[in-house]
Amino acid sequence: VDVPSSNLKKRILFILKEEHYITDFIVINHPLKKDLRIFLKYDRDGGPVIRNITRESKPGRRVYVGANEIPRILDGLGVAILTTSKGVISNKVAKKLKIGGELLCSVW
Repeated sequence: VDVPSSNLKKRILFILKEEHYITDFIVINHPLKKDLRIFLKYDRDGGPVIRNITRESKPGRRVYVGANEIPRILDGLGVAILTTSKGVISNKVAKKLKIGGELLCSVW
């Protein structure tokens, strides 16, 4: 999958790769713009590893969570992605650092 590049998208893709939801991603340099090529991951049966992505925070309705309110997705099987003062991180890292932030999306 090819998508236009941004620093936020790169960081989200890094987290998805770290959590084994995608195989890899690379930056493709075109003369006028940059794109991200995402290599999706599939299970043994050929089904996608990413079953669902839910956008939590939207421009019209921002969703902020405190350090004590960070959600667990599917009892720890999924991952929530937050943007914090420490950067874009997963819910597991945010709990370890005991910081909250804006809840961007949930993946399982």
